[in-house]
Amino acid sequence: MVVNSEEQLHSILAALEECRLGLIESANQETAHLVGLAILEIRMKLNRISDSDLKALCDAMLADQSLAEASQDLKPLHRQRWRPVLKVIK
Repeated sequence: MVVNSEEQLHSILAALEECRLGLIESANQETAHLVGLAILEIRMKLNRISDSDLKALCDAMLADQSLAEASQDLKPLHRQRWRPVLKVIK
C-alpha cells in the first residue's frame, strides 16, 4: 500500500511540475508559485521532512545570508582603505 501511495505521489508530482512550467511560460507567476508550494509539500512528504526540519533549514540559511551580507558591508570599507595611489592615464 505504501509503495502504491508513493508511486501515486510521484505521478502527481510529475504532473504538477509540468503544470507549473506551463504556468510560468504563460506568465501566471502567482499561480505557478502556489503550484510550487504544493510540489514542495509533496516532496517533503516523500522525503519524510517535517515542518520543523524545514524551518530549521530556513533559519540556518537566513543566518548564513545575514553573515554574508555583513561581510559584504565590510568589504567596501576595506577596498576604500587600500585604493591604488597611481592612476592609469591614456
